[in-house]
Amino acid sequence: MQPATTFFQFEADFVESLRCIPMQVRYKLDTCGVKLKLNHWHQLEATERQVLVDSPCQTAQEIAEYRQVLQRLVRDRTGEIPKDLPVDENPPWLGETVPETVQEKARSLSVEIGENRWAALTPLQRFTLLKLSRPSHENRNFYPALQEFGLV
Repeated sequence: MQPATTFFQFEADFVESLRCIPMQVRYKLDTCGVKLKLNHWHQLEATERQVLVDSPCQTAQEIAEYRQVLQRLVRDRTGEIPKDLPVDENPPWLGETVPETVQEKARSLSVEIGENRWAALTPLQRFTLLKLSRPSHENRNFYPALQEFGLV
């Protein structure tokens, strides 16, 4: 598992200010089952955003605590409770097979990701590629992520 403060190079333009939700926090959101809107993120104070970056979210207790802290912060700042996300018991980023959306996006850039290369990535890197390959996501960072992860 990744350390709590892992940022990627392709996130460098916004990490210092945390104006966007970094991948490591998005990973934690999927892990604890909370949908955090960008406008909610923007209403959090910088110290609160940093708490969400730094807080662990791996064990069952950490996941429950992260969820509670996140919901309280959003409620206190916005008056709203963030929506729940279903938590996948077997998320594709932990699987041995490269998800089709990742393969398709990589192939569109003339990159082939074999299962051995996929297995060598960290769960956070796999999660990142999966998120960046989705059609609903602005995926200009997909190729930079491939480069950063040593896949091209």
